[in-house]
Amino acid sequence: MRTEYNPAQLEPFAVYRLLTSTVVPRPIAWVSTVSADGVDNLAPHSFFTVSSVAPPIVQFTSVGRKDSLRNVEDTGQFVVNLAPEPLIDEVNKTATEFPEGVSEFDAVGVEREAGARVKAPRVARSPVALECELHSTLLLGNSTVVFGRVIHIAIDETVLENGHPEATRLRPLARLGKDEWSTLGEVLDLRRIRYTD
Repeated sequence: MRTEYNPAQLEPFAVYRLLTSTVVPRPIAWVSTVSADGVDNLAPHSFFTVSSVAPPIVQFTSVGRKDSLRNVEDTGQFVVNLAPEPLIDEVNKTATEFPEGVSEFDAVGVEREAGARVKAPRVARSPVALECELHSTLLLGNSTVVFGRVIHIAIDETVLENGHPEATRLRPLARLGKDEWSTLGEVLDLRRIRYTD
């Protein structure tokens, strides 16, 4: 027996709760930007994925008009920092709706480092930083999907194994439903089956 829902007959927040509780786990883009006035911004976005590898493009979604989106539109640049388990408190605190003009880096006490090819700072303690230039945006209802072309990748050597990022060393956080978070848990190694086999 299933409970059936028609999204057209539900309030948007009810649909949001159903979708974010079932599309799990969701990786987190810890997006750093800088405003046109030079104020650094840092916010987690859990609607995030890879869009393309040739060219290399990642995407995150801004639900509503948030500082991250405005800054990307104004400057054409951003950084996706991996949100690691040891920084869960900082990641959560940067989701606070601070007033415009307040830097989450400063308010939360997150150490920055300079980007290599973009003006937006990177999170110094994040093991991975994807520096991006804005490719395009797509407005969908109350949300805007931001596509960024990855122009530089910086990875902490301690998370590399034979030149490859190792998941158990990255220790990525993920979002679930409600106020729930997830850590990596058990990693399964299972090769795809070739048709010829």
